[in-house]
Amino acid sequence: MKVLIAWSSGKDSAWCLYVLQQGVMGRAEIVGLLTTVNEVYARVSMHAVRVELLKAQAQAVGLPLWTVPLPYPCSNEEYQDLMGQAVVGAREQGIEAIAFGDLYLEDVRSYREKMMRGTGIKPLFPLWRMPTYLLARDMIDHGVKARLTCVDPQALHAHFIGREFDRSFLDELPSGVDPCGEKGEFHTFAYDGPMFRTPVFFRSGESVHREGLIFIDLIPELPEHTVGEQG
Repeated sequence: MKVLIAWSSGKDSAWCLYVLQQGVMGRAEIVGLLTTVNEVYARVSMHAVRVELLKAQAQAVGLPLWTVPLPYPCSNEEYQDLMGQAVVGAREQGIEAIAFGDLYLEDVRSYREKMMRGTGIKPLFPLWRMPTYLLARDMIDHGVKARLTCVDPQALHAHFIGREFDRSFLDELPSGVDPCGEKGEFHTFAYDGPMFRTPVFFRSGESVHREGLIFIDLIPELPEHTVGEQG
């Protein structure tokens, strides 16, 4: 089965890739990373990660990058039309399934299943219903490295932006915040782990408030310029 990974650039999609690599859902040929990109700002939708880092991720995991450019602002109708075109194109190239890193939000899963119905491509949910308290720690224990790129200040204090996704971060999370940020409390950028052949190098830039969220700019760097940055 030829599979695309719905790649957000964060830890959950990275772990989804790893789980499929381990054959948890049977034999699968992972053929690429499917990502929506804000074409105005050249950044990953929601996570606001630079396209340069997205490309570095794809190179680091050794998979082709399939980008879907989205206008900004983008209506739901425009999103569905553009994603529909991408799915049709994927099916024409023999893709049989798209794997999503969703964890437990029923409305999100139902929406994806609805959008995929009748396309000839099957939606897969390799991480579905994994307890997020255990899942977050399992990722960390297996060597996943990720940095918080976006924080919802209604759920988390601004000082969490740019933090490493590690056990000390999990220990400091306020009560009610999902350890994997499944309800949108935070988003991450994955830069190393068992699904990567090599790390992705970067440095932290400025943080900004935009549309009710806090984002930090991660700037691509060469390895020799990042000593200590990711330690």
